[in-house]
Amino acid sequence: MGSVFLRVLEFVAGLLIVVGTLGSAIKTVVLPRASASSITRWVFLTMRRVYLVIAPRGLDYDRRDRRLATYAPISLTVTLAVWLGLVFVGYTLMYMGVDDLSPREAFTLSGSSLFTLGFARPPEFAATVLTFTEAAIGLFLLALLITYLPAIYSAYSRREVGVTALEVRAGSPPSAREMVWRHWALERMGELGAVWSEWERWFVDVEETHSSLPALVFFRSPQPDHNWVTAAGAVLDSAALTLSAVDWPRDVQAEFCLRAGYLCLRRIAGFFKVPFDPDPAPDDPISVSREEWQEVIDTLRGEGVPLRADLDQAWRDFAGWRVNYDTVLLALANIVSAPTAPWSADRSGDRTRAPRAFRMSGR
Repeated sequence: MGSVFLRVLEFVAGLLIVVGTLGSAIKTVVLPRASASSITRWVFLTMRRVYLVIAPRGLDYDRRDRRLATYAPISLTVTLAVWLGLVFVGYTLMYMGVDDLSPREAFTLSGSSLFTLGFARPPEFAATVLTFTEAAIGLFLLALLITYLPAIYSAYSRREVGVTALEVRAGSPPSAREMVWRHWALERMGELGAVWSEWERWFVDVEETHSSLPALVFFRSPQPDHNWVTAAGAVLDSAALTLSAVDWPRDVQAEFCLRAGYLCLRRIAGFFKVPFDPDPAPDDPISVSREEWQEVIDTLRGEGVPLRADLDQAWRDFAGWRVNYDTVLLALANIVSAPTAPWSADRSGDRTRAPRAFRMSGR
């Protein structure tokens, strides 16, 4: 009786492991929405701890960036290995439960079936059925990852086109001050509406892809001084600064861009369980001080950019926009170890920064 109970327990334990692994793979790859898989989350968190040793925060930024660039691809590969390993263990237990095989015999049969080697044959019909299902699951997991990678790299490519193009308008690292100044100096303030429209679409695309394919969050830009989080922050700050302080006709498209942007960052941050206030008050504190903002205003005034007369109201308006994305922007910059950029990664909590100054360029 005890032996039968043990075999049933082994079979049920193995079945639960296999079902849980399949659920993790489907949530991670197939389900078209943000859905946290405990296995995938564990793999990425474990690999993150490993990379804190491989790429410590005190390391020179360029070297650290090169090492962190491998974090997401390697973590995805490890995820597949963990899925296969769990299926292997689960079926080993089921073979022990179904045919009362020894651990070594069950181990050999499971490996032969999962990797479709075919050198081990099951002794009974029930185990034969299990070998067919195990081989199918092994091929299914490999096929999932093969189809998953093109989707990831397609979304990554679309994201990086916008990030790279932003350097032309907002400098490197990107900043709101640089973006407003360049458009004014080149007499292209009227073209900002098209920029806001383009980035509204960029934010919508990033929200959809980075919440349904969360591994994308950790894929770093080809250039070490580029990053999708700092690019998003620079665009949002530019729109907020233009709407609040620049004496220019109201551009509703800038408001749409801001809303698309902070909703995008909030939903991605929500997947990583970043706490934030979904309905902040306009006068809630933000990480940008009045003095920092005033320094940018003084610089823009010196460059001839027309500014609103009531700067107190302009500051309140800017802070009222910024409060919608301030917390999540800094949290995401810290999560992805973004390079330094004004008003985002320079205050995110990660003190390892790229050696670049916050300055006007292109003169």
